[in-house]
Amino acid sequence: MNISEIFEWIGVILILIGSIVSVISAIGMIRFPDIYSRAHAATKTTTLAVLITLFGTFIYVYFNEAFMSVRLMLGIVFVFITAPISGHLVLRAAYRANIKMSDSTVEDELKTALYKQESEGE
Repeated sequence: MNISEIFEWIGVILILIGSIVSVISAIGMIRFPDIYSRAHAATKTTTLAVLITLFGTFIYVYFNEAFMSVRLMLGIVFVFITAPISGHLVLRAAYRANIKMSDSTVEDELKTALYKQESEGE
């Protein structure tokens, strides 16, 4: 087994790990009670799963075909930047639309921060 085959196996293992994390993320999106916790599962773990899968694919393609894919690198950067921002904006819109949190939510830290900001502005 040479170094190229070792890195190909590392790429395959990363792709498999990314797939497993993606399935766990899907289960979390089904099981969590409200939009806030579901979006947590959707943005954080799915972003991690996609990044691991794309990185594994990049390693596999690079060592299997000796080709550095700019598309994969751009995909990694694009997902890394846009997924957390879009998740944040969706949750912010849901909060501002007064979507109710689940009954198991213990504390709403954003509520106190918003009221503090509004009282300072007046």
